[in-house]
Amino acid sequence: MICNSDNIQLLQELLSTYGIETTGHERRLLLQHLDLVVEKNKVMNLTRIVDPLDAIVRHVVDSLLLVPNVKAAQLPSETSFVDIGTGAGFPGIPLGIVTGYKGLLIDSVGKKANAVEEFIETLGLTDMLAAKSIRVEDLAKKKREQYQLVVARAVADLGVLVEYASPLLSKSGCLIVSKANITDEELERGTATSSLVGLESVSRETYELPYEMGHREILTYKKISASKIKLPRQVGMAKHKPLVQ
Repeated sequence: MICNSDNIQLLQELLSTYGIETTGHERRLLLQHLDLVVEKNKVMNLTRIVDPLDAIVRHVVDSLLLVPNVKAAQLPSETSFVDIGTGAGFPGIPLGIVTGYKGLLIDSVGKKANAVEEFIETLGLTDMLAAKSIRVEDLAKKKREQYQLVVARAVADLGVLVEYASPLLSKSGCLIVSKANITDEELERGTATSSLVGLESVSRETYELPYEMGHREILTYKKISASKIKLPRQVGMAKHKPLVQ
């Protein structure tokens, strides 16, 4: 079991080094989520990271590195967010636990979305979080400009994520993306795409994960105007025919 008193204390210490405050109840939920993921992983491929320390750092701490940027964005208390490509529920479940925001965690793979929905129910978080198997373009058609925050962790090129986020975000809403490593070329695509779809770059923060487990860059974009391009485009076009090559 990952959720034990020693790991709850360890998680507090690790998060505090980044100025991320959590309650004992929140840390317990965060580690219970990990236990659920590891158990489910025995019957379906959710993650390759199952070692307790690796999971705590690479799943929980990594997910919560978004929190300082979320706070800096000064979003309204009634914020709703979308987690694009949630996988096993990261960063969506940890973000919901710590911020209290309501969130929709989406994944195009139905089995993953169903597993995450089970995790949400088991953790008692159904009043604030939900999971759904849906393409992000289809969600944007149904919930245009309904969200104040979109988050994603290493699921696509930055330019693609900027395009995905624009039709989902309300005015002054934010896209916050976590990347392990990002090239100058990808940053340029993100910036050029953002100017086409009504977003602007707000910040770029860099972090090192504990125990030399990796470098992270957290990028924030803000919705400042309507898109110059009609969005969403058809499913798959953002990836296969990006607005900026």
